[in-house]
Amino acid sequence: MRASVESITKDEFLEGQILLLDKPLGWTSFQAVNSAKWTIRKKFQLKKLKIGHAGTLDPLATGLLVVCTGKFTKKIAELQGQLKEYTGTITLGAITPSYDLETEVQQVADANVLTRQEIIDATLQFKGKIEQKPPLFSALKKDGKRLYEYAREGATVEVPARMVEIFVFEITEIKMPDVHFRVVCSKGTYIRSLAHDFGEALGVGGYLSALRRTKIGEYYVDNAVDPTIFRKLLLKE
Repeated sequence: MRASVESITKDEFLEGQILLLDKPLGWTSFQAVNSAKWTIRKKFQLKKLKIGHAGTLDPLATGLLVVCTGKFTKKIAELQGQLKEYTGTITLGAITPSYDLETEVQQVADANVLTRQEIIDATLQFKGKIEQKPPLFSALKKDGKRLYEYAREGATVEVPARMVEIFVFEITEIKMPDVHFRVVCSKGTYIRSLAHDFGEALGVGGYLSALRRTKIGEYYVDNAVDPTIFRKLLLKE
């Protein structure tokens, strides 16, 4: 995205632009994209605007949303296939049904029994191509119904594992019970599942307590803008 979004013209938005948004905590990806869409339509008095994003972030995650307008929406599938980078925090010694803070925390074990080396060594089994089960609290569909709908009803559903690839899984800091990490992974990887499985591998449980997407392909969150700032820049509020 250009450093000066206000310099983008109506015709350029309609023809096609790639916008980099920094999704705030608590917002859905849809809300962030819809905010940008509303801003552009208001600025140029447009009735319609083709817009979409390459890869959804959970409301409890922050970071990079690559948003495409106009003819560039045809690039979305290609962009979704690019490598993604995340930073975040796994809290050990407890689990949650959603694998993050969306649901209630259940204490499992004292994570302080783990050594630093044990934690670092545990990352090795998750590098490369691995089979991963998506969280039951996810938007994936089974028999026409979202998995999180089954989960909220308390129904038991068998979620098939799928192959994903973890290129980098490094521990950047340990402040027990919180373990900070950086991950570079393929399309379709659930970092919540990685956090859950990592805690399980260590024998104490774990859940994702913070997540930020920092990169998709060649696009960096450092070049992204908060949707509210995008609105102020474009509408000169």
